[in-house]
Amino acid sequence: MMIFNELRKHGRLAAKRHPMYEKNLIAKILSYAMGVFWAGYLVFFGIMFATSFANMIPNREPYHVINGFVLVIILVLDFLLRIPLQKTLTQEVKPYLLLPVKRNQIIDFLLLRSGLSIYNLFWFFFFVPFSFLTITKFFGVWSVITYLIGIWLIIIINNYWYLLCRTLINERIWWILLPVILYAVIGYLLIIPDSAVSSFMMDMGDGFIEGNILYFLGPILVIAILWLINRRVIFSLIYAELARTTDLKIKHVSDYKFFERYGEVGEYMRLELKLLLRNRSCKGLLRSIFILIIIFSCILSFSSMYDGNFMRTFIYVYNFSAFGMIILTRIMSFEGNYIDGLMSRKDSILNVLKAKYYVYSIGELIPFTLMVPAIIMGKLSLLGAFAWFFYTTGLIYFGYFQLAVYNKQAIPLNEKVTRRQGSSAIQTLVNFCSFGLPLLLYSALNVLLGETITYIILLIIGLGFTLTSPYWIKSVYHRFMERRYKNMEGFRDSRQ
Repeated sequence: MMIFNELRKHGRLAAKRHPMYEKNLIAKILSYAMGVFWAGYLVFFGIMFATSFANMIPNREPYHVINGFVLVIILVLDFLLRIPLQKTLTQEVKPYLLLPVKRNQIIDFLLLRSGLSIYNLFWFFFFVPFSFLTITKFFGVWSVITYLIGIWLIIIINNYWYLLCRTLINERIWWILLPVILYAVIGYLLIIPDSAVSSFMMDMGDGFIEGNILYFLGPILVIAILWLINRRVIFSLIYAELARTTDLKIKHVSDYKFFERYGEVGEYMRLELKLLLRNRSCKGLLRSIFILIIIFSCILSFSSMYDGNFMRTFIYVYNFSAFGMIILTRIMSFEGNYIDGLMSRKDSILNVLKAKYYVYSIGELIPFTLMVPAIIMGKLSLLGAFAWFFYTTGLIYFGYFQLAVYNKQAIPLNEKVTRRQGSSAIQTLVNFCSFGLPLLLYSALNVLLGETITYIILLIIGLGFTLTSPYWIKSVYHRFMERRYKNMEGFRDSRQ
């Protein structure tokens, strides 16, 4: 128990000593405000589902519908939301490897802290009002409590499942097939009439409501198994990375000579491509983006799973925002490894920012092209695709580029498993706003003005920010230069 208390104190000290502590504090306050907002949305949906399901499906109780069908969708959404919000545990183990401390105790503490995280209770804003409105009609308050405990165990399973998948994906991108295949199989089995999966989920929910101890033992056993697997995987990957040998063999060299015609900005565009395609950390992030975009685009084009208006918009925003959400939140953090060289030339940072904007704006053609089949099949509109394209290169990228002023923690280029945490609260907040606010804006405008007018408004906003990008990029540059000594100190201190 003493080692757990010490590690908890170390975690608090690490947060206070973080290079971006001041900005993290402000961002945490804002993120709490956004959390309250989304909690209100979940409460609204919990009340709405409790009343609407009772009227729409008279032969089933609303909690049967939630347990048998909707719960799986919630778990998938929970898995996806953890991608930008939850970090893996492997980065925090490295400082203790040379100390006389049992490695398993450190990993167990980190796994315990992850399982007891308050984030795992966030979905209760949906389930608490829903269960009180539906379960108390036939059972008592005690049944609501036991049901919520069961749901909590299921979410903890999803937490450890995500940690396992994310750790494996960070090491080998092909592991992304593991959650994709699992959720695809479960989704297929759910749509089969009299599905065994939905029957099992409904029976498990009834067991939670009745407080049957046997139905709690299953999730607890799964949690224990995932705990042990996570411990073994984390332990083995950490030592595999620390014991690696440097591979100096270059299989292929691309000079990207066509960038020479664009002067110094072209040189930095070439540097950005080499950064993304030659370094282990960057290549892993880039592969993750490509695979996510391809999977979502294929599902949208060739499946009826996401034909609903909300889910179509969700994929629109997710596909176009993926580059910014995964890479641009770390803007200038990779350059923190060689920031002194960049600062030795006049206006080099300005040209770096311009090169990044051009590269990632051109990169938005990838999700746009992959969604062409859905446009041809009539599932998406061409106006909507252009609207979200320019909204992303405009307003969303405007938000991400502001992080260039405040990011001051260097991220290792070739360490994926044992590197320090590369994300901060302000990055998470910007991610949250860049992904969530467009959905809210679209929903509000669509209700008030209709889809066509909404897309025109989004297109105008996006074009405005895209065409004025030289001006706000220069503003970002000047603010960065005002903080350059503080940022450079942070980059130097956080290098590994």
